[in-house]
Parts: sequence; C-alpha cells; structure tokens
Amino acid sequence: MTFGENLQFLRKRLNMTQEDLAEKMEVSRQSVSKWESNAAYPEMETILRLCDLFHCDMDTLLRGDVSRRFGENAALWNRHMNAFAAAIAAGVALVLLGVTLLMFLGEFFAQVMLGGVVFFLFLIAAVTTFIISGMGHDAFLRQHPGIGPCYTTEEMNRFERRFPALIAVPVALILLGITAMIPMDLNAPARFTKDQWDAVCGSLFLLCVTISAAALVWAGIQHSKYGFPEEKLTPSQRRVGRIWGAGMVAATALYVGLGFGLDLWEQAAPIVYTVAALLCVAATILVKKDGE
Repeated sequence: MTFGENLQFLRKRLNMTQEDLAEKMEVSRQSVSKWESNAAYPEMETILRLCDLFHCDMDTLLRGDVSRRFGENAALWNRHMNAFAAAIAAGVALVLLGVTLLMFLGEFFAQVMLGGVVFFLFLIAAVTTFIISGMGHDAFLRQHPGIGPCYTTEEMNRFERRFPALIAVPVALILLGITAMIPMDLNAPARFTKDQWDAVCGSLFLLCVTISAAALVWAGIQHSKYGFPEEKLTPSQRRVGRIWGAGMVAATALYVGLGFGLDLWEQAAPIVYTVAALLCVAATILVKKDGE
C-alpha cells in the first residue's frame, strides 16, 4: 500500500473526515487530499505527528501495509493489556485479601500469628505480581515501539458508554458493605461470640473493599487500553491518580498498624477505609479546582 492509501485507511478507521484530520494537523483540507492521492507528502514533523495520532511507526505508514499491521497489532495489544490489567488487579486483590484473612484468623480463631504469616505471604505474592507485570509491560512497549490502542471509534465509544458503570458498581459495593454492617452488627447469631461476629462483619466488609478495589484498578487500565493514553492526561489528573493510590496504600498500612498495635481489627476497617475515601475525594476536588 502507498502512503496515501495507508493514511486514508487510518483516517477512515477512526471515522475522521479530511477536514477533521486537517484540523488536527493544522493544515488545509486540500493538503490532506493531496497526501491521500500521493500528489504530495507532508513534512517530517507532520509525519511524526501522524504516527503519534494513529499509533503507527513511520516505516509502516510510509511503505508498509497498515491494514495488515493494524490487525496484528490490535490482537497483540489487546491480549497484552488484558493480561496486564488482570495481573495488576490481582495484585491489589491479594494485598487486601491478605488483610481480610489476617483479621478473620486473628479474631475468629484467635490465630494472630498464623494470620500475620498468611498476610505476609499474600503481600509477597502481590509484590511479586506487581514487579513481574510492571517489568513485563515496560519490556513489551520497548519491544513493540509505536504500538498502542488499535480500536475503531465505535469500539471506543462502546467502552465509554460502559465505563461509568464499571466505576459506579464497585463504589456502590463498598457503600453497600458499610450499610450492611449496621444491621448485621445488631443481630449477631447466638452461636457466635461478639468478637467472632465482629470478625465476620469486618471480613465481609473488607471482602467488598477487595472486590471493589480490584474492579476499579482493572477498569482504569481498560480505560487506557481503549485509546485514552496517559499523554492526554492533564497534570491534575495524574496527581489525582497518585492521590488515590497513595491514599489506599496508607489506609491499608494504618489498618494493619491499628490491628497489630491496638487490636482494632474489626473496629478499624470501616472507619479507616471510609475516612481514606472521603479524604481522597476532598483532595481530588481541591486538585481539580487548582488545575482549573
């Protein structure tokens, strides 16, 4: 395929008109028309911008067959990002699941030492997962320069319609867990002691947090997979991501500290994570206002 044919294929794949592409490249529509008819070639700087826009390397754009390359890259990118999202979400789930088992074993079975061992085993597995998946992701990007989101506008729009639900459902699950703890705490079965029932309630709430956190992380990585790359994020949006990441890590560390230090496993869980979430929301609002 010629450069003009490749450019036309990429433009139509994103449902862009010649006017749309001309506006993005800051040229006239006639210039785009000449490029696609091979009557003229853009300047080198413009070619590099086209490569960035369409996530295509220059050699393929100028001399290759983007239709075939795009199909291969789309399948490769999709498999890699799905595996990466699953690995990072699993790592987050392992950390929080370790905390859940730590509290449950310590309070329900009075096996604090065993719970601590289980927690650190889960933590080791999570850290290992983060390291392997993170380094694997970096290696993948180095080995496939120019690869990126390879989806049509229709596919991207379909995901955008689903994305609010992917965020709202996990948040609703946490709120549901908080709401359910109130009647559960007041209606403890006779066969359980108060400490045992508190451990059950706290463990169920932490299980909700575990599922929700893993789902939110997975949804965030899927969002970037579907064509919303990091370079389009504003500085304030990057700060928001770091705030939530640091906030949840700090909340988990505080919860473990309160559990070991003051034996507040069941009491601390809802308070620590609820306060952490509220503080993160407040910080997010402040950062966005500052960015505006």
